[in-house]
Amino acid sequence: MEEIGRIEALARYPVKSMAGEAVERAALGWHGLDGDRRHAFRRVAEQGGFPWLTASRVPELLLYVPIAADGSATPTHVRTPDGRELPLRGEELRAEIAGRHGADVELMRLDRGIFDEAPLSVITTGTLRAVERAAGRPADVRRFRPNVVIRTEDERDFEEDAWVGRTLLFGDGPERPAAVVTLLDQRCVMINFDPDTAESDPSLLKTVVRVHDNNAGVYATVAACGALAIGQRVFLR
Repeated sequence: MEEIGRIEALARYPVKSMAGEAVERAALGWHGLDGDRRHAFRRVAEQGGFPWLTASRVPELLLYVPIAADGSATPTHVRTPDGRELPLRGEELRAEIAGRHGADVELMRLDRGIFDEAPLSVITTGTLRAVERAAGRPADVRRFRPNVVIRTEDERDFEEDAWVGRTLLFGDGPERPAAVVTLLDQRCVMINFDPDTAESDPSLLKTVVRVHDNNAGVYATVAACGALAIGQRVFLR
């Protein structure tokens, strides 16, 4: 087992494709970070295996900000792009999202989370810097929507690729949380959208495709529950 770095940042995304929430600490359970992607709007007419409405179809979803009471991981309201605060489960928000989509939607809650591949997404600062250098422009970490950002000792380009099949351990002690890295994170158009404006610039995704076969970061499944915190030491087994 080797120490590889420290947690640089943590984030959760209470409503799928809406704005994320940066946190200092978070409980890691069997289904990812507490409160992460527990809600999503379902496309009512979609009968396939992926019915969720995402920013790939409605980029403006990124401009909606879930709001929770102090200390809670569960949002009760959403701040709209024009500054109104609407109940998350209210008809007014549902109708507004449906109008942007151009078809009926329904808010869903899944206690096990609504994930694309696995409940935990991880990226290193070295990979973010590698994408920035290749693109010749800043690569806002929010575009990549990770749960855990790790600053490694060496900050090598795409260092996390070599972690697939190995286990990340967070912090010290026998009961520390752990996650098994399962696969590379294949990127989609989401990273093209500016998280502050929802405007699209395809150059970032094109860069990731060109320099690293469309992969940046990794997915992981939870092997042991516990608490994650910024600054926590990270080990690789």
